Amino acid sequence: MELLRVELGVIWRLDERGRLPGPEDVVIGVAADGMTAAVSGRVPGPLAARLLDLVSQGVPSPPGHPPDVLARCRELLGDDHAVSGGPSYLVRRRVRYEVPAEVLRSDDPAHAERVRPLRPSTWTPGEWDALVGGGEGAPWAMIVEDGQVAAVCHSARLTPEGAEAGTWTSPAFRGRGYAAATTAAWARLLPDIPIFYSTGADNRSSQRVAGRLGLRPVGWLWKLTP
Repeated sequence: MELLRVELGVIWRLDERGRLPGPEDVVIGVAADGMTAAVSGRVPGPLAARLLDLVSQGVPSPPGHPPDVLARCRELLGDDHAVSGGPSYLVRRRVRYEVPAEVLRSDDPAHAERVRPLRPSTWTPGEWDALVGGGEGAPWAMIVEDGQVAAVCHSARLTPEGAEAGTWTSPAFRGRGYAAATTAAWARLLPDIPIFYSTGADNRSSQRVAGRLGLRPVGWLWKLTP
């Protein structure tokens, strides 16, 4: 539960009151040993306190099953709120996964220059320049094949408390273990902080990456979004 509490803070960058910036109104972290939660800053104080109290008294659910308290929170917020969730994992910093391809890393200036002109369409020019230049999203690891970026793992979130992996693989190169290889290389670039990898319940390919790397399951993150 403590790890999920850290990850929740890393992903959503909670404000000084511990509130979510949105778009979610509630996020509940469910682990085997308990539950933790955060509520959006736009939820009125009395309702936010009630929601957090409900979660603190709730019973954790098995992996993949929303806790009973989630339905009660949705009733209080309104039935128009969508429910989503997915598993969260802890990445070992020294994890390794070998593939027959060179993995480029942001700590090598020559690697950065190689990928600079190869921006995938999923990044805007400004986002790509920042990433490759060591700004937002760095550190990163990539695989380049056939003159294009085949896979990327970057820092979707990075704070002094922890890091969250962000992965992308070009459809033409999926199923080759590239996401696992770049995630392992990315993790070795980070300082000694908790490293998290989370995904959606329906994202089977991302869950296979976690399996390939032998990542440690931490719990599930459940969200209520208006």
